[in-house]
Amino acid sequence: MTYKQTIEFLYSQLPAYHRIGKAAYKDNLDNTEALDEYFGHPHRKYWTIHVAGTNGKGSVSHLIASVLQEAGFKTGLYTSPHLKDFRERIRINGKMIPKKEVTAFVRKHSGIIKTMAPSFFEMTVAMAFDHFAREEVDYAVVEAGLGGRLDSTNIISPVISVITNIGHDHMDLLGDNLEKIACEKAGIIKKNPITVIGETQNETKGVFISRAAETGSAIYFADSNFLCQLDDSFSNEGERCFSVRKLPGKEEIRGEIPLGGDYQQKNIQTLFQVFRCLGGSESISQTTLLDGIRKVVINTGLMGRWQIIGRNPLIICDTGHNMEGLSYVMQQIKRIQADNLHIVLGFVADKDLDRVLHLFPEHAEYYFTKASILRALDEKILRARASEYGLKGLSYPSVTEAFRAARRKASPADLIFVGGSTFVVAEVI
Repeated sequence: MTYKQTIEFLYSQLPAYHRIGKAAYKDNLDNTEALDEYFGHPHRKYWTIHVAGTNGKGSVSHLIASVLQEAGFKTGLYTSPHLKDFRERIRINGKMIPKKEVTAFVRKHSGIIKTMAPSFFEMTVAMAFDHFAREEVDYAVVEAGLGGRLDSTNIISPVISVITNIGHDHMDLLGDNLEKIACEKAGIIKKNPITVIGETQNETKGVFISRAAETGSAIYFADSNFLCQLDDSFSNEGERCFSVRKLPGKEEIRGEIPLGGDYQQKNIQTLFQVFRCLGGSESISQTTLLDGIRKVVINTGLMGRWQIIGRNPLIICDTGHNMEGLSYVMQQIKRIQADNLHIVLGFVADKDLDRVLHLFPEHAEYYFTKASILRALDEKILRARASEYGLKGLSYPSVTEAFRAARRKASPADLIFVGGSTFVVAEVI
């Protein structure tokens, strides 16, 4: 079985949320626990840091892993979904799991795959945990998938549980208000380890405090202890400058981050809190912390977060796809000086468009499209719905055609933004 055949087998045999949506979601951990038993509980062989949240969990996971790498730890990183290559989900010190490892894993364990019929996510989590154990990592940074309480990653006993924030996403599965969604995310708070909450929100603060009290977990709200400010200036290497203060002090720590999005302000605060909590046992130096932030893209291969993929015209893509994430992105887009704004836009079919379309500027020219996945919203439907919000443009049956049209129309002083869906961004980068 070749690597290509292996991936085709996984996609054809296992239901995948990123391809078919809620039909792939399972509301229990039965398969995950059975797979964990089958593989001999590999996650118990290394320290883990668990990261959940609506927005920022991917960036925070990559940032934590980058800092740990800079500190000399052999570091596993599990994230989802991938953008270009399935192997992006499973990395050690930034290097993707080798193709031969993926193929060997599926070949060796094809029996239980066929017998148990786990979901795509359940099997990839098992693959990641097994790979990290066999490669003897020191730490594994594990990003939760959907939710937390019933997520397949939630069998680990982390040294730190991190919840970045709570927003309006996957409400059909996690709950119809922020408090209910927070209850699901709070499921990653375990007995005794430290809990870091990235953003204090009135609707959710009590949920986390209550869960921490139940489990005996010390809880820290990062934005109560650290204040990060992002400059509008960039370094000679194109990195965005920032400063961080430990509250209530006034002394500033200066650094640079290659991720230019405004929302990284909260992620940096969360990161500083995580390593303040880890500092007692691992003593991560300030220099190491700042180096890890500055080298996150180099160290971990992070893509799609306010990623500049072209200039003259300036081309920016971002994977933000819910109301809170897109709000930050659109506010930042509006501050960029450009002659004309072109937006290549697509969503998944189950997106609540009323929550997001009002965020987009009417003065832009739109290129409505759909990614090449079953979950993608038809581009003609999107165009019709967008027109209700004063958003005008043409529809294109593929992301490639939409992007090419934007490139042809844009002048060197214009701005092209690509977003709305992780899968739209993936096809462009």
